[in-house]
Order: sequence, then structure tokens, then C-alpha cells
Amino acid sequence: MNTLIKNGTLVTAEKTFQADILIQDEKIQRISSGLEADSASTIDASGKLILPGGVDPHVHLDLPMFDTVSSDDHYTGHKAAAFGGTTTVMDFVPLAESPSPAGRGVRGEGDFRYSLDLWLKKAQKAAIDYSFHMNLTQFNENIAKQIPSLREMGIQTLKVFTAYNGRLRLDDGSIFKALQIAKENGMLVMAHCENGDVIETLVAQALAAGHTTPEWHALTRPAWGAVEATFRMAAMAGQADTPVYIVHMNAGGEVDMLKYARERGVKVMGETCPQYLFFTIDNLRQPDGAKWICSPPMRTKDDNARLWEGLTEGILQTVGTDHCPFFFDGREPIIYEGKPVAIPGKELGEDDFTKIPNGLPGIQDRMPVLWTTGVRAGKITPNQFVAYTSTNPAKIFGLYPRKGALLEGSDADIVIWDPEMKVKYGVAMSHQRTDYNLYEDWELIGYPEKVFLRGRMILDGDAWMGKAGDGQFLKRGEGKFV
Repeated sequence: MNTLIKNGTLVTAEKTFQADILIQDEKIQRISSGLEADSASTIDASGKLILPGGVDPHVHLDLPMFDTVSSDDHYTGHKAAAFGGTTTVMDFVPLAESPSPAGRGVRGEGDFRYSLDLWLKKAQKAAIDYSFHMNLTQFNENIAKQIPSLREMGIQTLKVFTAYNGRLRLDDGSIFKALQIAKENGMLVMAHCENGDVIETLVAQALAAGHTTPEWHALTRPAWGAVEATFRMAAMAGQADTPVYIVHMNAGGEVDMLKYARERGVKVMGETCPQYLFFTIDNLRQPDGAKWICSPPMRTKDDNARLWEGLTEGILQTVGTDHCPFFFDGREPIIYEGKPVAIPGKELGEDDFTKIPNGLPGIQDRMPVLWTTGVRAGKITPNQFVAYTSTNPAKIFGLYPRKGALLEGSDADIVIWDPEMKVKYGVAMSHQRTDYNLYEDWELIGYPEKVFLRGRMILDGDAWMGKAGDGQFLKRGEGKFV
């Protein structure tokens, strides 16, 4: 069945204009005014906006952590994403040790193919389209030789960490070598930027002094560590002459470092997340402060303001979510799709902040919250909104123009957006599989009305029409610096 969307206002990263869209065989067939198609099902989008489906470049689904697992999997998280207007997500594959290297490496070392296969199996229940980044948490000669093979698997991104000593962190020399390999193979390095040495020292001192409450999660991960690590990554990228992408920028000083480096020709790109635009360490000081525990942590109102400036001024490139939800109290079940669900969550660290699972829900919240607080508040334009939430991620990660675009030949991932719809947001409206929402009782204006995945409507108002298995794994090509 072909679909004709008429009388809507198309919003892209570049322009806003009125046109009709004809969808045929999962693609956008034509974009023009006055389109007619006798065989098509027609939708009147008068008064509505037509946006490309959101692309979330940063999610963690079904991720083991601290004797539990993130509460959204590749079905529930995808369903929630669709309810927020997102039709493509990118998850991270932990580097696992293959029990049988089969000639690829040495037993006990990471194996990329084995790791990807594990995550592809998890993602068989995918409800929207998805792709993966590979965590690079080991480095030696054998690992270095494996890296180019990722491109054949459809992965062109490596994530490195400057924190989590003894678990995820690589030394600077290894990170620099990874940057060099990425340059040689048309790949991109992503970086989690904090100072692992300072964090380990401060955590030990806090626990020794008996400080166990949630605010100490933030106090032991200072913003200066994020700022200096961001600049250090930019400096290494400059010396390697290759791009780098800084994930979840959370401190105002990181925006300053990004601006400084880009003005000097360094190909560094920055992502922030909605939680860093609104919340602060004071939220961690509340009785339910564990809800706001994520890494990196919440900062200050000044950091919120500078991050907003980074979006307004076009210094930042994307808004992801770092969606990695856990129950606030996993001892009490919630009802999800008619069945009780309880998964151990943040109560695991009720007596020790270091045992609180790090992560927040956000995959559904991102676009509606950013529209109200950004577009309607006059901080960003509708075109910037589309760039940050869809087009730029698609370009950077090698999916454009298949994704992130309203162009003839692009996948018909389309959101019909009602800019005047008023909702009282919160956990009751959220399809994220957890027991709380950061934006409880927020009044939002502007919300998805209908969502299409490759031409098929998967969301119509409150009606979920998608299903497990609808999503496709996207093999990505070389991305672009934006």
C-alpha cells in the first residue's frame, strides 16, 4: 500500500517548506506540491509538521551492569523511541572474549566478530532500525589487526574511554594508535571523556570518609576532569589528523574546548544529552537522588546554560540520550504490556553510591522535551532541532541520506509532528520500561502524532502498530565530519 501525505510543512536541517510526500516501497518516492495518487492511502497533515525520523546515536539496551541489566531491551527501548519520534538508534557492543578465537586472535582476548554476533542475537527483537558502535576496551597488536574488519561487519565506529580504570580505560598511547588506525580505514573514534585517575582517588577517599550518598557520585567525578579529557582527546585527534566524536558532553568547559579546537581546524565533534541541559548535582541531593545517577554526572546551572549556548550557537553537533535505564526500586514490579516486570535497579546502591547502576531513561523523552524547551523557547530553530536529533547523526555515522533526510530515495522514516499538541508528560505517558521519568509532570507542547518506519505506520496517536522483529540492522559506510 502506497501512502500520500498531503498539506504538511516539511522541516529539514536546511529549510522549511510546504509539500506533499508520496511513499512507495519503503522509500520516499516523490516530494512536490499538489501530488495525487489514486492507489495511495491519503493522510491530511494540514497544520502539522513533517520531520525525518529521529536518529539517536547513543543508547545502551540490555546492558549488564552491577549485578543487573538495563531495563529496556531491543524491543522495549525501540518501542519507546518510536513513541518519541525516533526511528533509528545506535547501541554499543561490549568487547567480549571469544571462547573459540577460530584463528582470529588469542584465547582470552577480545574478538569483534564474536562480540557483534552476541549483540545481533539480542537485537533480533528490534522494533525500529538500528546500528552498533564497538567498544574498544582492550588494545594490543592482535586487537589492532582486527579493527579494519569491523567495516566489513558494517561498523565504522570505535568507542574509547579515558575513565573506568582497569575495566574500560585505554592509555593515551593506545587511544592515539586507535585514532591512527581509524584514519587509515575511514573510521571514527568516539570518546567518553573523564579523568579516571582522579576519579579513582576521590572515590577511595570518599568511601574512607564514610560518604556514601548519591551526591558523592558527582563530587568524585569533577567537571574539570571532563574538560581536560575532552581537550586531551581533541589534541590527540589533531596530532593524528583525524576526526573524533566526544559523547555526552556535560560541562560548560567542554563546549569551550570544542569551540577552541574546531576554530583551530581540529576535526572534533560534540554530543550532549537532554539531562545535562536541565538537571544538576542538587537533584542528586534529593531523597530520590539515585534516579539522577549517570556517568558523567549532572553538573551546575552554569553548565546547563553553557550547553544550551553550545546548541544555540551551533558549537555542538548532536543531541543523543545515553539511554541506559534502571528501575529506581526493582523490588516493586511495574506492568508492561499487561505483564508485571521487576528488574533489580538503583536500590542495589542504597547504602553505597558506587553500587548504584549508572544510567537514565531518555530515549522517548529526547525529541518532545527538546522541542518544548528548545524550539518553542526560542533557543534553537526547528531546522537546528532536525539537525541535532536526526540529520547530523545520520551524516556523522554513515547513514545519510538513507536516514535523517526528507529526500526522494531516502527511507520513508517520517514523523508527523503536531506542534500544538499539549501533553502532561511523565512515567504514565512513557513507554520506557522503568518505574520513573526525569520529566515527571512537565507540560510539553509539540508531540509526534504518527510515525512511519520505512513507509509503514508503526505509531498512530496512542496506538502502537509496530512489533518485535520490524527493525533492520544497518550496515554503515564512512561518515562525514560536520
